[in-house]
Amino acid sequence: MKPIWLGTSWKMNKPLSEARAWCETLAQRLPDVIHPAIQPFVIPPFTAIQLVSRYMQQHQLPCLTGAQNMHEAENGAWTGEISAAMLAETGATLVELGHSERRGAFNETDAAINKKVHSALRHGLRPLVCIGDSADEKRWQVSRETVVRQMKIALHGLSEQQVLQTLVAYEPVWAIGEHGIPATPEQAGEIHHALRQALCETFGVETGQRIPLLYGGSVNRLNAVELLHQDDIDGLFIGRAAWDANGYCDIVQRVTQEFILQAQ
Repeated sequence: MKPIWLGTSWKMNKPLSEARAWCETLAQRLPDVIHPAIQPFVIPPFTAIQLVSRYMQQHQLPCLTGAQNMHEAENGAWTGEISAAMLAETGATLVELGHSERRGAFNETDAAINKKVHSALRHGLRPLVCIGDSADEKRWQVSRETVVRQMKIALHGLSEQQVLQTLVAYEPVWAIGEHGIPATPEQAGEIHHALRQALCETFGVETGQRIPLLYGGSVNRLNAVELLHQDDIDGLFIGRAAWDANGYCDIVQRVTQEFILQAQ
């Protein structure tokens, strides 16, 4: 069985005290509910990455830690930015790139995301590339073209070895956020199938089948297993349903019991 990636990003939430409390709850519950096939990860704000990374290591929790963004430059006069080398020093092993909030609010382009992907890989960080279609693009029926374009540009120039260190998360813009409407498993499955086809065409079938594709967008305990039953969905990028550690562990437990164990 391929690893099932289950993770969450806290966005601009949780000061250090709340970050530590989340980790403490995770340490109490995760060992009892997780299956070896699951790869958990958490992406805190910059200020909490080192605390969370150290906590996971000290308590021997198999949960990877990531960052929510980075600059593509090695160093320089980029006030307020963080480089890949700086992130690596915090203990982060993942970096989220291209989230729709970064694209929309901070005008990040596909080309800029591609530069960040290459920079992350040079420093041993695993890029988690976020792609997604807007409500208008969905209405215009160009969702597949939109997300395939975003993905192909983000991964442009990568070798086979490099692309196998990359994750792709499909997060429809119309599905994320407090008032988001989750994609049905069938809708998510159709887009993931198109992404898988594009990966196989670009990098070859053997490699394309091995690149993890995650779905994110109003994921919760009720729809998690149904989403994972889609052939080309390899994991879930969970939002506010996992901001409470018990909520996250509830999803992990359901995936373990109702998806992994039932398939064995």
